[in-house]
Amino acid sequence: MSSNSIGSGIIETIKTIVYALLIAGVFRTLFFQPFWIPSGSMKDTLLIGDFLFVNKMAYGYSQYSCPFAMCPFSGRIMGEEPELGDVVVFRHPTTGSDFIKRVIGLPGDKVQVQDGVLSINGEVVPQTDDGVFVETFEPQGPAGNLPQCANPSPGLGADCIKEKFIETLPNGVEHSVLNITNTRLDNTPVFTVPEGQFFFMGDNRDNSTDSRVAQGAGGVGFVPFENLIGRADRIMFSSAGRSMLFFWTWRGDRFFKAIE
Repeated sequence: MSSNSIGSGIIETIKTIVYALLIAGVFRTLFFQPFWIPSGSMKDTLLIGDFLFVNKMAYGYSQYSCPFAMCPFSGRIMGEEPELGDVVVFRHPTTGSDFIKRVIGLPGDKVQVQDGVLSINGEVVPQTDDGVFVETFEPQGPAGNLPQCANPSPGLGADCIKEKFIETLPNGVEHSVLNITNTRLDNTPVFTVPEGQFFFMGDNRDNSTDSRVAQGAGGVGFVPFENLIGRADRIMFSSAGRSMLFFWTWRGDRFFKAIE
């Protein structure tokens, strides 16, 4: 084989890699972004180790639609506001971290939690008892954190239990919420959502850093529309192990599971 042929083969290989990276970059920028659930704040809707693609087309595009927030424009283009109950990945307004929570308040809404029960615009959001959520008390995910439980001091390998309810939002969206214990966030002041911003909460209410706490106090506060990355629609697969590459730990009941 001649040196010219070898050189041509190397050039073609480099071109193929470059084209593949460009296509992947465009796909990730315009359509879907992969996201791996690192914490338990959205249990039992989302579990630690769930792997999903975020639909960027749902709300249009902002600078945060590009990797490393490098889109060369401000504001939002081709944007449609999320609906109450959507599960959304967004960029934290101050820390720059990506969060995933549920939309609980739209611009102009008044949101409050009293005795662990949500109210929107002065109307109590109904909750119906749905039994309990049970998981194993063991280290979870890459961080190896232990889950929080309503039953006191379960031993390793024992059942970790949380109360479970179905919450029905004013637009009819039903979703699961969990209760562990009474916390200070079970009673909040009334939050009035500013224009162009949104109020988010985790479904695992007692184990969620969300809009109930201001950004300056370590929470999320109100999130600008520009910071929304996309809507989480479906779980692709889920790993119960320390890495999503440990295929032998994948959960068989969560392949292509719709997010509600």
